[in-house]
Amino acid sequence: EPAIHYWGTPVVLISTSNADGSANLAPMSSAWWLGWSCMLGLDASSQTTENLRRTGQCVLNLADAGMVAAVDQLALLTGAAEVPIHKQMLGYRHQADKFAAAGLTAQAALDVGAPRVRECQVQMEASVVDIRPFAAQDPRMPVAACMVELRLSRVHVAAELLHPGDGQRIDPDRWHPLIMSFRQFHTVGQRLQASRLADTPEAFYAPWRRDNRRGAVGTAA
Repeated sequence: EPAIHYWGTPVVLISTSNADGSANLAPMSSAWWLGWSCMLGLDASSQTTENLRRTGQCVLNLADAGMVAAVDQLALLTGAAEVPIHKQMLGYRHQADKFAAAGLTAQAALDVGAPRVRECQVQMEASVVDIRPFAAQDPRMPVAACMVELRLSRVHVAAELLHPGDGQRIDPDRWHPLIMSFRQFHTVGQRLQASRLADTPEAFYAPWRRDNRRGAVGTAA
């Protein structure tokens, strides 16, 4: 009976806007994507959740392995002026300027009010679709949690992560995400073998970009 099921997911730095106009930055690793939609699992009492409810916007900044020191600086910080008791027990303390605490740079987004993290190789601007309670009937859930559905509106990716000659495809051999597994930092290693799933053209997953006349993938707007 493990105390946690933390099998390994990417570290996301979620940037949101506080009520006073300042920026909040929070590391988390309960996130997954399908299409251009994303689902987050968050502490219902967090400053990030409060900001998402109020503004309906955020940026999902994906940390790579080289950012591990900066992410670790954020690990026990909260933007909430009144630190919840369960976070006090874990050693959290209030920090108003998390960008400064982690040595990171705020960069203006194009579609949302929250800033991007300049140092992150992947930045996804997003808007809230829905926020609902999560695991409310799970007796082993230690704190109130919520699930947040997001819709991505714009994605920024560093050029060095793209396939040569194809500005719309990510090269997985060039992307080394920071992974949190059972509260420890890891990253992906070498490719193990060819994937049968990858034999299918990636364009099939983006029918909205398909050129009906030629059956080819067009350039994204």
